[in-house]
Amino acid sequence: MSGGFHLKYEVPGDDFTRAGEASGAVKKRLKALGFDQNAIRRVSIAMYEAEINMVIHANGGYCDVDIYPDRVDIVLVDSGPGIPDVEKAMQAGFSTAPDNVRNLGFGAGMGLPNIKKYTDEMRIETELGVGTKLYLSVHVNNDKD
Repeated sequence: MSGGFHLKYEVPGDDFTRAGEASGAVKKRLKALGFDQNAIRRVSIAMYEAEINMVIHANGGYCDVDIYPDRVDIVLVDSGPGIPDVEKAMQAGFSTAPDNVRNLGFGAGMGLPNIKKYTDEMRIETELGVGTKLYLSVHVNNDKD
Protein backbone atom coordinates (compact mmCIF):
# COMPACT_ATOMS: atom_id res chain seq x y z
CA MET A 1 0.00 0.00 0.00
CA SER A 2 1.48 3.33 -0.97
CA GLY A 3 0.15 6.60 0.38
CA GLY A 4 -2.86 6.22 2.62
CA PHE A 5 -6.59 5.95 2.96
CA HIS A 6 -8.94 8.42 4.63
CA LEU A 7 -12.15 7.12 6.16
CA LYS A 8 -14.88 9.02 8.01
CA TYR A 9 -17.57 7.58 10.26
CA GLU A 10 -20.49 8.99 12.20
CA VAL A 11 -20.86 7.70 15.76
CA PRO A 12 -24.56 7.79 16.67
CA GLY A 13 -25.40 9.04 20.15
CA ASP A 14 -27.30 7.08 22.81
CA ASP A 15 -27.34 3.88 20.73
CA PHE A 16 -25.18 1.18 22.28
CA THR A 17 -26.24 -1.31 19.61
CA ARG A 18 -24.45 0.78 16.96
CA ALA A 19 -21.41 1.73 19.02
CA GLY A 20 -18.49 -0.12 17.55
CA GLU A 21 -19.64 0.06 13.91
CA ALA A 22 -16.76 2.38 13.00
CA SER A 23 -14.11 0.32 14.79
CA GLY A 24 -15.53 -2.84 13.20
CA ALA A 25 -15.39 -1.30 9.72
CA VAL A 26 -11.79 -0.12 10.27
CA LYS A 27 -10.82 -3.57 11.56
CA LYS A 28 -12.26 -5.14 8.40
CA ARG A 29 -10.39 -2.64 6.17
CA LEU A 30 -7.08 -3.20 7.99
CA LYS A 31 -7.46 -6.98 7.62
CA ALA A 32 -8.15 -6.58 3.89
CA LEU A 33 -5.01 -4.44 3.59
CA GLY A 34 -2.93 -7.14 5.30
CA PHE A 35 -2.04 -5.20 8.44
CA ASP A 36 -0.27 -6.86 11.35
CA GLN A 37 -2.78 -8.64 13.62
CA ASN A 38 -1.48 -6.92 16.77
CA ALA A 39 -1.88 -3.47 15.19
CA ILE A 40 -5.42 -4.35 14.08
CA ARG A 41 -6.31 -5.48 17.61
CA ARG A 42 -4.89 -2.32 19.19
CA VAL A 43 -6.69 -0.01 16.74
CA SER A 44 -9.96 -1.90 17.27
CA ILE A 45 -9.80 -1.75 21.06
CA ALA A 46 -8.84 1.93 21.20
CA MET A 47 -11.51 2.97 18.68
CA TYR A 48 -14.23 0.91 20.34
CA GLU A 49 -13.47 2.41 23.76
CA ALA A 50 -13.57 5.91 22.26
CA GLU A 51 -16.86 5.20 20.45
CA ILE A 52 -18.45 3.94 23.67
CA ASN A 53 -17.28 7.08 25.48
CA MET A 54 -18.86 9.21 22.74
CA VAL A 55 -22.16 7.35 23.11
CA ILE A 56 -22.17 7.51 26.93
CA HIS A 57 -20.97 11.05 27.46
CA ALA A 58 -21.34 13.11 24.29
CA ASN A 59 -24.40 11.99 22.30
CA GLY A 60 -22.12 10.68 19.54
CA GLY A 61 -19.89 12.50 17.10
CA TYR A 62 -17.63 11.46 14.26
CA CYS A 63 -14.23 9.94 13.67
CA ASP A 64 -11.68 10.41 10.92
CA VAL A 65 -9.27 7.56 10.26
CA ASP A 66 -6.12 7.86 8.18
CA ILE A 67 -4.44 4.57 7.31
CA TYR A 68 -0.78 4.67 6.30
CA PRO A 69 1.62 1.77 5.73
CA ASP A 70 3.36 2.39 9.07
CA ARG A 71 0.53 3.68 11.29
CA VAL A 72 -3.16 4.39 11.75
CA ASP A 73 -4.15 7.89 12.89
CA ILE A 74 -7.60 8.45 14.38
CA VAL A 75 -9.33 11.68 15.35
CA LEU A 76 -12.60 11.42 17.26
CA VAL A 77 -14.68 14.58 17.67
CA ASP A 78 -17.79 15.20 19.73
CA SER A 79 -19.79 18.22 20.81
CA GLY A 80 -20.54 16.88 24.27
CA PRO A 81 -20.03 18.57 27.63
CA GLY A 82 -16.22 18.24 27.62
CA ILE A 83 -14.08 16.57 30.26
CA PRO A 84 -13.83 18.66 33.46
CA ASP A 85 -10.69 16.93 34.79
CA VAL A 86 -8.66 15.00 32.21
CA GLU A 87 -6.11 13.82 34.77
CA LYS A 88 -8.86 12.31 36.91
CA ALA A 89 -10.60 10.83 33.84
CA MET A 90 -7.35 9.04 32.94
CA GLN A 91 -7.36 7.16 36.27
CA ALA A 92 -8.45 3.53 35.97
CA GLY A 93 -11.87 3.06 37.54
CA PHE A 94 -12.90 6.73 37.55
CA SER A 95 -16.27 7.12 35.84
CA THR A 96 -18.99 9.71 35.48
CA ALA A 97 -21.31 7.29 33.67
CA PRO A 98 -24.87 7.27 35.01
CA ASP A 99 -26.31 4.18 36.73
CA ASN A 100 -28.46 3.19 33.74
CA VAL A 101 -25.29 2.96 31.61
CA ARG A 102 -23.44 1.00 34.31
CA ASN A 103 -26.39 -1.40 34.51
CA LEU A 104 -25.82 -2.17 30.82
CA GLY A 105 -22.23 -3.18 31.62
CA PHE A 106 -20.56 0.02 30.42
CA GLY A 107 -19.01 2.93 32.29
CA ALA A 108 -16.45 1.07 34.41
CA GLY A 109 -13.93 3.88 34.07
CA MET A 110 -11.48 1.96 31.87
CA GLY A 111 -12.15 3.71 28.54
CA LEU A 112 -9.45 6.39 28.50
CA PRO A 113 -6.87 4.23 30.35
CA ASN A 114 -7.41 1.42 27.80
CA ILE A 115 -7.17 3.85 24.90
CA LYS A 116 -3.82 5.08 26.26
CA LYS A 117 -2.65 1.48 26.83
CA TYR A 118 -3.34 0.35 23.27
CA THR A 119 -2.12 3.41 21.36
CA ASP A 120 1.37 4.78 20.74
CA GLU A 121 0.19 8.38 20.89
CA MET A 122 -2.86 9.89 22.55
CA ARG A 123 -3.80 13.53 22.96
CA ILE A 124 -7.00 15.02 24.35
CA GLU A 125 -8.29 18.49 23.58
CA THR A 126 -11.42 19.32 25.54
CA GLU A 127 -13.42 22.42 26.32
CA LEU A 128 -16.32 22.46 28.75
CA GLY A 129 -19.62 23.05 27.01
CA VAL A 130 -17.99 22.73 23.56
CA GLY A 131 -16.74 19.15 23.21
CA THR A 132 -13.72 16.91 23.01
CA LYS A 133 -11.22 15.91 20.33
CA LEU A 134 -9.22 12.76 20.85
CA TYR A 135 -6.13 12.21 18.69
CA LEU A 136 -4.81 8.64 18.53
CA SER A 137 -2.03 6.93 16.64
CA VAL A 138 -1.18 3.24 16.47
CA HIS A 139 2.13 2.33 14.89
CA VAL A 140 2.41 -0.89 12.91
CA ASN A 141 4.93 -3.51 14.06
CA ASN A 142 4.99 -2.17 17.61
CA ASP A 143 4.29 -4.92 20.12
CA LYS A 144 2.90 -2.52 22.74
CA ASP A 145 0.23 -4.23 24.80
